[in-house]
Amino acid sequence: MESGPRPLYDDFIGNLYEQHGQNIQVDLVTCYTGHPRGFRESNGRVYRIQDYRGWDGAKRLAVELRSKGPTVLGIICAGVPIMAKWKWLLFAALRSKVFVMNENGDYFWVDYSNSKLILHFMAFRAGMSGDNSIWLPLRMLVYPFGMAYFAAYAAWLHGRKWIRNI
Repeated sequence: MESGPRPLYDDFIGNLYEQHGQNIQVDLVTCYTGHPRGFRESNGRVYRIQDYRGWDGAKRLAVELRSKGPTVLGIICAGVPIMAKWKWLLFAALRSKVFVMNENGDYFWVDYSNSKLILHFMAFRAGMSGDNSIWLPLRMLVYPFGMAYFAAYAAWLHGRKWIRNI
């Protein structure tokens, strides 16, 4: 699934054919036009999400890919919110082994043995790594109370103004 910058996939696809042989079948789900450099149409197909609009189209794509029986699903998570809904849909719909690749070209398999790495990756993407790991959850807890205080103060001010005008 090409859900990140095209140059990242261009570099990855060449290495994939080199490591696993020239005859592997690689299907690509993308939102970009054209083919990535190194992609072989003879050994795969390009699925453009523009051809699968709406919920019915998304279900049709999931059923079509599931019928082909892919064994591995690769998702690029490069910190860009491209095709986020499609990533989750295909992750849930396809019964295949999944790997996630970041913007550096590093990847990991999504399974229980990598659970600590997955949690770290998710925390980093959510902005909860480093110093933010303490302050962000605290700010999230304090925010509703702060907003309630400001709303009550604004209501008190407007109420005083309304009473004076009567």
